Amino acid sequence: MFLQLRKSDTKQKIMEGKVEFLQNRFDSVELQKVESKLDPHLFKNILNSIQSHAYQTYFALDKLANVLDYILYDSRNKFVTPKEEIEFAQNLIEINKIKITPLFDLKVKSKIDEHEPLYNQKLLAPLISIDLIENAFKHADLQSSDSFISITFEFAKGTFVLTVSNKISPKRPLQKERGGIGSETLEQRLKLIYKDNYKLEKFAQGETYIAYLKIDLREYEIKMRSA
Repeated sequence: MFLQLRKSDTKQKIMEGKVEFLQNRFDSVELQKVESKLDPHLFKNILNSIQSHAYQTYFALDKLANVLDYILYDSRNKFVTPKEEIEFAQNLIEINKIKITPLFDLKVKSKIDEHEPLYNQKLLAPLISIDLIENAFKHADLQSSDSFISITFEFAKGTFVLTVSNKISPKRPLQKERGGIGSETLEQRLKLIYKDNYKLEKFAQGETYIAYLKIDLREYEIKMRSA
């Protein structure tokens, strides 16, 4: 028991050291708690998505490799470009596709101004799109042809927008002992990083659940430069 506790303590110290560089501009204590929860939560969800679909394993693993590269390398930076985050999110969607039936209505749209200068500037917090996308796949009835998920990425005039909607499943999702980590993490990160330069809304409209995230990166960049 004593040896296990010492090993656990050592691992915890190693993890804390890896996220130490995030302390520059943000509240170091809160961000360390947030980031320590984020990656294990994502790994578990991704691996659960591919475990029972052997016939699509090669394609899923190809996308998984891209996702893991992003997590292990790009996401360790304080910021990524909107282009990088959107490409990551699209790979994440492709992985989740293996859970749905061929008749399931999944729509993914992009309304992006690629000539916008901030599109390729590192101003967006990495992994910011995970929670909204994974919740849609979690709460929709993926085996019903009457259900749907709609995901729209937008970037124009320095503003990143992610809108995710899904038909609410009549089946209640299985309650997990440690559920809700993703939502809690997202809201904490947005508050700590973007202050009043973001908008996050989640609401039900009839049988449809809608999540809307908007981040004004242009205004955020102006404030960062003047700080």
